[in-house]
Amino acid sequence: MYLQGKVKKENTFDAIVIGSGINGGWAAKELCEKGLKTLVLERGRDVEHVEDYPTAMKNPWDFPHRGRETLDEKSENPIVNKCYAYEEATQQFFVKDGEHPYIQEKPFDWIKGYQVGGKSLIWARQTQRWSDFEFNGPARDGFAVDWPIRYKDLARWYSYVEKFAGISGNKDGIDSLPDGEFLKAWELNCLEKHIQKRVSENYKDRQVIIGRCAHLTDPQQIHFDQGRAQCQARHLCYRGCPFGAYFSSNSSTLPWAAKTGNLTLRPFSVVHSIIYDENQEKAVGVKVVDTNTLEEIEFYAKIIFVNAACLNTNLILLNSKSQRFPNGLGNDNGLLGKYIAFHQYRGQGGASYEGFEDSYYYGRRPTSAFMPSFRNLRKQEMDFQRGYMVAFSASRSKGIPSVDSFGAGLKEDSTKIGPWGIYIQMQGETIPKETNHVRLSQDLKDKWGVPQLITSVDYDENDHKMMLDFQEQASEMLEKAGCFNIHMFDSKQNPGLDIHEMGGVRMGKDPKTSLLNEWNQLHLCKNVIVTDGAAMTSVGNQNPSLTFMALTARAADYAFSELKKGNL
Repeated sequence: MYLQGKVKKENTFDAIVIGSGINGGWAAKELCEKGLKTLVLERGRDVEHVEDYPTAMKNPWDFPHRGRETLDEKSENPIVNKCYAYEEATQQFFVKDGEHPYIQEKPFDWIKGYQVGGKSLIWARQTQRWSDFEFNGPARDGFAVDWPIRYKDLARWYSYVEKFAGISGNKDGIDSLPDGEFLKAWELNCLEKHIQKRVSENYKDRQVIIGRCAHLTDPQQIHFDQGRAQCQARHLCYRGCPFGAYFSSNSSTLPWAAKTGNLTLRPFSVVHSIIYDENQEKAVGVKVVDTNTLEEIEFYAKIIFVNAACLNTNLILLNSKSQRFPNGLGNDNGLLGKYIAFHQYRGQGGASYEGFEDSYYYGRRPTSAFMPSFRNLRKQEMDFQRGYMVAFSASRSKGIPSVDSFGAGLKEDSTKIGPWGIYIQMQGETIPKETNHVRLSQDLKDKWGVPQLITSVDYDENDHKMMLDFQEQASEMLEKAGCFNIHMFDSKQNPGLDIHEMGGVRMGKDPKTSLLNEWNQLHLCKNVIVTDGAAMTSVGNQNPSLTFMALTARAADYAFSELKKGNL
């Protein structure tokens, strides 16, 4: 039953945004700037920029366990403890394993961040544009469905979000990795430059570049206007950055939205479902469960942006059932929750290098060397589909005291710098498959009365062949660069640990084979817009967050114009 009278009026807005992470923050900024009274719903607690980063300025010795998790804590949280960013200093920004249970039909490590800002506080901040090699991929290679957009549709929106967020990088002139609006780039160190040179000499189809990342290396006026400052290269980013030097919802888009006076932010609000009105044939609001009181509350709006992060967006839509949509909102074709895909990181390795003993580096650079995909780029040429990016970094080990060192000798041994080593890994594109899916449990609910999510996602033979090719090519490139002790391995990590899950509410041209149109609207309920990872038709091999941001800004602009025309 809908709320009536005064209470309904107080709970009515122009727009509702579900989620306050990277995409929810962008949706809020765009909609509020356009004058729409916007409610942002966040299932987690509030996090104020700077004041709610309790560990940001602490030293290692300020922590009871010097930053490490205890054995008891690890045993209680085997999933989240696998995350690269999870430790004693950052655990406040992660969801512990028991706090939001889900059912793993196949092993899947779901890493979650429930707070205002979501995972924008703990993301790795690597930002690369897609190209038409990605947008054309499904149609060219015969998988998933054809994207309803191409690079030209998103190019100006990439520029738009890059300028506001602040992206460091070089203009590298690579057609498969388009250049953007860049701040000053970070630098490769001497060994990385050596490998870059040797790769260039030996491979005409491969180019090593410094990573592009969302860090303010040279802040512009738009960044100062946000209250942000230059990156200090501390590499303590996952604690929350008090300088606002890396892009997050908390330091950038949400404060910007708040300045308009049009933002209402409501934390502690689990979205149970979207309310569909059978007579109006559109969504009219959302049903929320207050996490503190367990009270059910309804909020209403003309347009609803669902940006809860990929799997939770799927969960909300699957749980949004009505007489018109008994299997989930917009789900006439039965594809909601299907074709989940991700990035695979299983291929990893390392090597040693002799030389450059007189050289070192300084700072804690927040990115690494990258090599854009070179496999199957212009045509299908391998026995697997699609390709992979390569990331690597070179560093020198710290001094290791001898077993009998003591006093001054111990101090001297500890200050010596060890030899150079290289770490290398792949970031591979997986093929969306109908069998890789999520669905709702028919029996188990969480403590807020929402069905638990069942994950059924795994690797296939294509992923295995791609990993083997990476291992072979990485070994060969390192050998040609003069490295030794080259070793490759399969990390055997579960899907999900990449934290790049995408799909389930994919974009497409045909309502029979997709859920969203070219403007990220549900085909069958056009005032509901999805622009997070759930919307992705395929996953490319680039880090996805920049594409999510561009899609969000573009969709918000279109939704506003349609709202003004009376079409929503």
